[in-house]
Amino acid sequence: MSLSDTTLRSIKPNTLTKPTRYPDSGGLFLFATPTGGMSWRYKFRFAGKEKLLSFGQYPEITLAKAREAHQDARRMLAQGADPSTAKQQAKRRLHTAHANSLSAIYDEWLAKKSKEVGPKQISNTIGRFKEVLAALGNRPITEITAPDVLAVLRRIEGRGATFTAKRVGQQIGEVFRYAIATGRATDNPVPNLKGALTEHKTRNLPSLTKPSEVAELLRSFDAFKGTSQVQAALLLAPRLFVRPGELRKARWEHINLDAAEWRFVASKNGIDHLVPLSTQAVAILRDLHVLTGHRVNVFPGRDPQKCMSEAAVNSALRRLGWDTKTEITGHGFRAMARTILHEELGVLPEVIEHQLAHTVADALGTAYNRTKFLPQRRAMMQAWSDYLDRLKQGAEVIPLTVASAA
Repeated sequence: MSLSDTTLRSIKPNTLTKPTRYPDSGGLFLFATPTGGMSWRYKFRFAGKEKLLSFGQYPEITLAKAREAHQDARRMLAQGADPSTAKQQAKRRLHTAHANSLSAIYDEWLAKKSKEVGPKQISNTIGRFKEVLAALGNRPITEITAPDVLAVLRRIEGRGATFTAKRVGQQIGEVFRYAIATGRATDNPVPNLKGALTEHKTRNLPSLTKPSEVAELLRSFDAFKGTSQVQAALLLAPRLFVRPGELRKARWEHINLDAAEWRFVASKNGIDHLVPLSTQAVAILRDLHVLTGHRVNVFPGRDPQKCMSEAAVNSALRRLGWDTKTEITGHGFRAMARTILHEELGVLPEVIEHQLAHTVADALGTAYNRTKFLPQRRAMMQAWSDYLDRLKQGAEVIPLTVASAA
């Protein structure tokens, strides 16, 4: 007799003492085991050999679905095809489709990217790409067209996130280029989107680049009434011009005051970086070492096990009367140094870029390395601190070509 839903619900596999078959019709049966498993199977013969085909587990696969799969298999047999071979081929196609999906190729690209850039960049990339994967992740990359990509980017743009839309578009393009390089795609649809999205208007972070303004800023630091570590951070930020997160996360184990060096891994691109310390920077750090040298962090926060808050320096600037939206931020010290070092002190751009830990190739086409231009950079960092001292005192500053002096 054929099975019914009532009969199936009455089967209690855990009460069985041995595997048991419950036949339906035409070779289809439910196979139950004492461990609780119940699966649909089809027994048939092909080319004189007995074979068995599984349709999945009950109750996930209902009686109706099992019978439908059974009928499909019987039609294949009637046409001279082996349904078990067809199932294996379908699995291989599915595996190939998954291996060539945008999601799988993105995972490979991201693993490669993780070796080239810092963790913060990778975290940002993962966050931005979630919407792309949700919409297109399961699609074979060769089937994804420019309109498909544009639809995702326009949803992002529709929220007013024009920069994110632009950046996501660039990253999709990188994934496609990786797919082309690994032989799984022949075309990159992203260049075809040029002009289809709203142009993102870049807003530079505020910074002071006029010497007279910088002098006023430096003199205002004397009025700071906060903690010693925040005051030290204020004094060091313009002298070292590292990224704000790198400064606040500085660890004593990475600083050698006797050698006047600070070595760490740059947060944005994951490269080993070296900051020569001027005599003024060493003096500030020695004073701070008396207070925090027994800690891991140079600038401990309210929780001594953690570094100071991300907002600490900008908050201090605001307390001193500076507008962090239009005048200066902790990140603005980098633009300040880049501009004045070149325009006022005549330092070569490639020397400055190396000290900024940028990975842009220099004039010779060589990539960044920690010690390149090191003599020039040591001289530059000392000249820069001396320059800032003279600015603060109101003395006349005579331009100095630091790079050639080294």
